[in-house]
Amino acid sequence: MNQGKKTDAESLGLIPDTTAGVASRDLEKYVGAEIRRHRRRADLTIVALAQRAGLSQGMMSKIENGQTSPSLSTLSALADALGTPLSALFAPLDTSRDVSFVPAGTGLEIDRRGTKSGHLYELLGHGVRNVVGVEPYRITLSEGSEPFGDFQHEGVEFIYMLEGRLIYRHGERTFPMGPGDALFFDSIAPHGPIELVEVPCRYLSVITYSRDENAG
Repeated sequence: MNQGKKTDAESLGLIPDTTAGVASRDLEKYVGAEIRRHRRRADLTIVALAQRAGLSQGMMSKIENGQTSPSLSTLSALADALGTPLSALFAPLDTSRDVSFVPAGTGLEIDRRGTKSGHLYELLGHGVRNVVGVEPYRITLSEGSEPFGDFQHEGVEFIYMLEGRLIYRHGERTFPMGPGDALFFDSIAPHGPIELVEVPCRYLSVITYSRDENAG
């Protein structure tokens, strides 16, 4: 692709230019890979997609391998053949996707059910656009924190111990946990630390749930 000249798709704002962090010479590769992904998901061969879009098999292969810069009309024909919006072919280049960066020591303190028992929750990231909710926390239990083993909420939870030692309950079972230990469980069952063996205790907790389940 000519570095100094924009393609039809770039001129219409469908894909970012080099200022968006993607070199122009790489655009064909990204778009071609996305077309291949949609083709495979639709269970189509290169020949079948080429026929649907009115292209030769050779041209179809070049597009998927990033060896040519297709015109806007060609991309539109491919999108129609794949049954997907034209904008979907540029998904890997979408610079507006959610991203969350939390520098060390700047996690947002959150009030949750365990806060009253002296459990400190620091939210380490947050995404808003996905149907699956993910909440990563760093939890600190120190002198004066009270054990609490009756947390219950929708989804699943992953815990990774960073510091200290405790006994963690899940349902009818208990698990002694120290640095490096991990626990993954269905969080609708009662769970939580029931004994603080060595404080301070710090661990990562990642809660994942369906936003439909968590509505309201």
